[in-house]
Amino acid sequence: MKKIKQLQKIKEVYANGGNIIQYLKSINGNQSTNTIEDIMISYDFQAGSYIKQLSENPEFKIKYCAAIASIINQLGKIESIIEIGVGEGTTLGVLAKQCNNKSHKYLGFDISWSRLKFGLDFISDLNLSNVDLFVANLFEIPLQDSSIDVVYTSHSIEPNGGKEEEALQELYRITKKYLILLEPSYEFANEEARNRMKQHGYVTKLYKTAIDLGMKVVEHRLFDYSANPLNPTGLMIIEKEKSSTNSSELVCPITFHSLDKIDDTILYSKESGLSYPIMSNIPVLLKENSMLATHLLTDYELFKMENSLHFDAIKNIDQ
Repeated sequence: MKKIKQLQKIKEVYANGGNIIQYLKSINGNQSTNTIEDIMISYDFQAGSYIKQLSENPEFKIKYCAAIASIINQLGKIESIIEIGVGEGTTLGVLAKQCNNKSHKYLGFDISWSRLKFGLDFISDLNLSNVDLFVANLFEIPLQDSSIDVVYTSHSIEPNGGKEEEALQELYRITKKYLILLEPSYEFANEEARNRMKQHGYVTKLYKTAIDLGMKVVEHRLFDYSANPLNPTGLMIIEKEKSSTNSSELVCPITFHSLDKIDDTILYSKESGLSYPIMSNIPVLLKENSMLATHLLTDYELFKMENSLHFDAIKNIDQ
């Protein structure tokens, strides 16, 4: 997290309309790939911009999400859906309004807490109550294996060029039935778009990697809608073979132990003693934010009684 120390300069870059990720990459000698830190900083500064865009042009997002909903509505019995890199909830929220089954459990996570703050308010604005948002890392998702029926992305794997295999394996791990990827389509892009993807460090080998990993790709095509012709959206649907399933409850991203909510401010694993903060109703489940607190639930008075501890001599010193 060395680049965090450059926050004042980053603020200036953003205020002047500069590209934060390109600036951060330049600090490391124009590295060819984007780091998690680069992505987190860049998107956190952009928080609120996607809601503004949605307000200015809701028509495109409504059509985009209707097309996704149409796909999900044909997948059979679906009880849980998660968006990876949910941002401000502008896709998940609109999608939830258009899915046939209104009782779906919706989840979404992002690396940026600030974007989720806007997202939580936006979801509330839409009168949706069955949506849970949390901070997490795409490569260390705090969910058990085969725990979510439909896992989908919407240009969230995009900036992780060179990490296609790691991303696909982690998303496939938590998928129970279907993995739906709406990401830059290198295969269906023209030369100008392909060069742009490489320049920005975008993913370019998702389809090839999925095939190489032996995943069952049931559909792969150019999606019906793309916001930017130089960044065409491709659709890839991966079906997962039936396996044992698990609960969709959040778990510790390090040990995968269950978590209990303590005083609405902490998620705590009794098994490992690791705790995670909840900021303004948003759980922060990054391993970097874990705190070892093996005695979080220890009752001091009970501890004294069980160990026959007395401090009268010390209490009476000044009497």
